[in-house]
Amino acid sequence: METGNSDMRARELRRVKLAATSLLIAMAALFAVSRHFEAVHWAWGYVASFAAAAMIGGLADWYAVVALFRRPLGLPIPHTAIIPRNHHRIADTLGGFIESNFLAPGPVQRKLGEVDFAALVADWLSDPGRSASLARFVLKLLPQTLAAIDQSGLRGFIGRRITTELERIEIAPLAAGILTAVTETGRHQRLLDELLGALDKLLSSPEALESLRERIRKELPGLFALWRADAYLVRKLVTSTNSFIEEAKGNPAHPLRVEFDRFVASFIDRLRSSREFAGRAETLKRDLLARPEVRKFTEGAWASLRAFLEQDVASPDSQIRRQLETMLIDLGGQLARDAAIRAEINRGMVRVLAEFVESQKRGVGLFIADQVKSWDADMLIGRMELTVGRDLQYIRFNGTLIGGLAGLALHALEQASKLYLPS
Repeated sequence: METGNSDMRARELRRVKLAATSLLIAMAALFAVSRHFEAVHWAWGYVASFAAAAMIGGLADWYAVVALFRRPLGLPIPHTAIIPRNHHRIADTLGGFIESNFLAPGPVQRKLGEVDFAALVADWLSDPGRSASLARFVLKLLPQTLAAIDQSGLRGFIGRRITTELERIEIAPLAAGILTAVTETGRHQRLLDELLGALDKLLSSPEALESLRERIRKELPGLFALWRADAYLVRKLVTSTNSFIEEAKGNPAHPLRVEFDRFVASFIDRLRSSREFAGRAETLKRDLLARPEVRKFTEGAWASLRAFLEQDVASPDSQIRRQLETMLIDLGGQLARDAAIRAEINRGMVRVLAEFVESQKRGVGLFIADQVKSWDADMLIGRMELTVGRDLQYIRFNGTLIGGLAGLALHALEQASKLYLPS
């Protein structure tokens, strides 16, 4: 398509060049004829003046147009072949012009701001077929990605980095922060409720009661066992404990809850301030990370995860693919419904892309300049002539016409001065 357009422009350029040259030749012939018949009638003087000035104007503009691209008639005339002689300077100027004007922050941000990136993504993802294609494409790359992770040693590197980062984490302050956040919202009392519920359930279990009764029977003297005092003690113990649990669960200000609050607060304080606690926590962490069982567990977990992923991806009824398709469609629908999220995404995209263009525009300008410099001078001239040469040839037409009219006007003024001004 581009080649066809170039051929068409080249034919049009040759046609206009031929027409402009033919007009110049015609003016020269008209000048010769009018000069020959000038003595016959005064009107031929006007024709001769028009033709002479038109010929001069056409020659001047021919020289100007040719001097842009090459040396007129091959003569080493100064300040000709302007484009070939300034090839590299034009390339640098063009690259700098594009960098300073087309890739300036203001125009780039305004243009990017016209694009609703989030809406495009939402429309694309909301289509089930497109989301399914994207999900299949992502899962198609998954086995190769997993294999690459194993073969490149990336898995070992990530594991070492995770271990290193875990070793840097101070457990005691971290635990203190987590517990503080839990206690500020009262969620530690929910933990106490769960513990009390578990204890209540345990005391209601026949197996637990029988075990407790057996333990009491062993501790009692034989005489008490004869009178079945163990059963009585178990019932009293369980009843009292259940009553205590119900009171604690139903009373937010129960002494047990107050004591639990005090215990947790004291524990948090010791985690923050006690070096002994911090040292124990660090020792426990290092011992845990150094144990071979942990390493084997992580390796086994990775192997199991990889086997599951590969098996699921190979299945025609892949659960991961279905979930991914659903997630993508839901994401597209949520973006379509939530204008605030779309606006935030668009602002982020404009900011990121504008910063990227700003950081790369110097490279773009240099790339354009280097590309233009790499062009052969004849190729550069050919491309520029095909682009603007046709319009430049029309300058020759205009120069011929305007020159002729100027010559005609000057001849008329000359004749008028002879008639009306004293000699």
